[in-house]
Amino acid sequence: MAINLFYTLISRMLNIPSGQVERTIGLLEEGATIPFISRYRKEVTGGLDEVQIGNIKDQLDKLTELKKRKDTILSSIEEQGKLTSELKKRIEDSWDSTELEDLYLPYKPKRVTKAEIARKKGLEPLAKVIMMQNERNLYDRVKSFIKGEIKNAEEALQGARDIIAEWVNESEDARNIVRNSFGHTAIISSKVVKGKEDEGAKYKDYFDFSEPLNRCSSHRLLALRRGETEGILRVTISPDTDSCLDRLKRRFVKGYNEVSGQVTEAVDDSFKRLLKPSIETEFANLSKAKADEEAIRVFAENLRQLLLAPPLGQKRVLGIDPGYRTGCKVVCLDAQGNLLHNEAIYPHPPQNEKGKAAAKIAQLVSTYAVEAIAIGNGTASRETEQFITGIRYDRKVQVFVVSENGASIYSASKIAREEFPEYDVTVRGAVSIGRRLMDPLAELVKIDPKSIGVGQYQHDVEQGALKKSLDQTVESCVNLVGVNVNTASKHLLTYVSGLGPALAQNIVNYRAEHGPFNSRMDLKKVSRMGDKAFEQSAGFLRIQNGKNPLDNSAVHPESYPIVERMAKDLQCSVEELISDKKLKSKLKLEKYVSEKVGMPTLLDIMEELDKPGRDPRQAIQVFAFDPTIKTIEDLREGQILPGIVTNITNFGCFVDIGIKENGLVHISELADRFISDPTQIVSIHQHVKVKVLSIDLSRKRVQLSMKGLSE
Repeated sequence: MAINLFYTLISRMLNIPSGQVERTIGLLEEGATIPFISRYRKEVTGGLDEVQIGNIKDQLDKLTELKKRKDTILSSIEEQGKLTSELKKRIEDSWDSTELEDLYLPYKPKRVTKAEIARKKGLEPLAKVIMMQNERNLYDRVKSFIKGEIKNAEEALQGARDIIAEWVNESEDARNIVRNSFGHTAIISSKVVKGKEDEGAKYKDYFDFSEPLNRCSSHRLLALRRGETEGILRVTISPDTDSCLDRLKRRFVKGYNEVSGQVTEAVDDSFKRLLKPSIETEFANLSKAKADEEAIRVFAENLRQLLLAPPLGQKRVLGIDPGYRTGCKVVCLDAQGNLLHNEAIYPHPPQNEKGKAAAKIAQLVSTYAVEAIAIGNGTASRETEQFITGIRYDRKVQVFVVSENGASIYSASKIAREEFPEYDVTVRGAVSIGRRLMDPLAELVKIDPKSIGVGQYQHDVEQGALKKSLDQTVESCVNLVGVNVNTASKHLLTYVSGLGPALAQNIVNYRAEHGPFNSRMDLKKVSRMGDKAFEQSAGFLRIQNGKNPLDNSAVHPESYPIVERMAKDLQCSVEELISDKKLKSKLKLEKYVSEKVGMPTLLDIMEELDKPGRDPRQAIQVFAFDPTIKTIEDLREGQILPGIVTNITNFGCFVDIGIKENGLVHISELADRFISDPTQIVSIHQHVKVKVLSIDLSRKRVQLSMKGLSE
């Protein structure tokens, strides 16, 4: 019953027809992955994409958790003997977590409160009398309660007010009045903690800050919360108190007599002591969750662009991790990324062995038939690039500067130790730099996404939600590109639809024992590769130069009979069908539509036959910084320089212009028109032209602009 209701609720939330939601959930419950469903089950879902399927799954998970919470609440109230049929129906009909908690609040087991103490003193009947507000002689009524622990009238009235304050706090109406006020008028403010001015200098902009909460951007809110966590700032969220109290009193206070005055006092106390702190916490959590969601969205999109960065492909690469005193660590890799040679050179101060180092690099390029050189973009990067490009080689060699964010994290990781147990961290780091040039996706999956350096406050957001989003992003990218099953690492295979760590390791073990896979069907021989895992993974695993040309395509093995039938109808082989566009143009796709296979699948098959195994990533381009700019001191206002976008936030983007400090292009400087989202203009690794607006040498900050240049 609940699951049928879920279909309707999710359909309404996401504006997707209920039937599509139902069929998608059916596939998910059968163990199908999001990449598999979006790629190979378009007929079932009605062509829903990965984002829509992911949203359906998220909403299903939330509703399932909410159902468990409702069952707990119903059970708790029933055990107290207070579950009326009306209350039960309201709880069962509610799918709003805030409303649900409001309904439960009067019945929630409490710690010892002022109201509870007053009840134990027998003051609840007096509170009821006062709440009715039609008692003509209050103090005569109060006298009967002055006994036992109650010494005088004021004690009795105070206890009654404490009980009324709790009733007001537990009233749905009261909580919604305060919520409404927070929603429309809340101001978020921050003050520096006395004595923390010097320690918290980086939060100077927030030492005396206030802004309407609904206009506070995600990055400002996360900065405020980080300052609060570090003990630098005191942060508060407050509504328009006067108007809020006025509305509460209109709801609970009747008349102007002395009894009404007691209720007025209780409402004031309830607001200041109970309602405001409770709803402030609620709004603090809601605004933080919203800021987290935005920061995670930006990070996930940056990560997607980074993972899908253009690969150089399978070429022999010389990787360099630059350095001064400790030298530059050099590695030579074959076209599969295997380490062939490593050593250190010392072309920079203090050794200055330029001639010796140049001769060594030229020799390595010749000996290992190097086709490209990858230089890490850290310390001594520009000097190393200049040194490398000044050497004469016996062949054409392309030179690239590669982001080394996270390379040090990888080099000290368990993964790196497993790959290169006999080498130290410097060699592993240089290998990572070289491999990133060949295939960024295959190498970056080995690094915790938080360490790749493309986030915004990634350590301040909810870590569970961040991990889930980033894992989904990595999985999506891996399956979009496809994986060569004969060369992929265990870590890359882990993200393939339907596999996971254990099966990925089994594939690597099988490959080591039996040699390369010759066909996708051989995958069924791998330990624990059942029918479901094969179904989910096979379309994303590629076999180059195998027995069947379709094994190097995104055509799923379940569709091979369709392609074979097409070839048979045209009286040609599958190989001929793939290579001859004229043959394909003769096909009438309607002929191959069946109960299970519709036009979406057939169109996907035709697209894949046109370019089997096509890599969806763009081709890599060589980039050169301005050779005259090496440090921040070389910059001048008004200079126009080439740069590479390294990070995107919701307030702009950061651009590497060849110095240690990345410059900021504020969102207002991205284009000559209004921009609400920087990704409308820029993407990670995009080559751009920027103008230097200002240089702050003391804070090492550079402001840039792209206006009037190129979008």
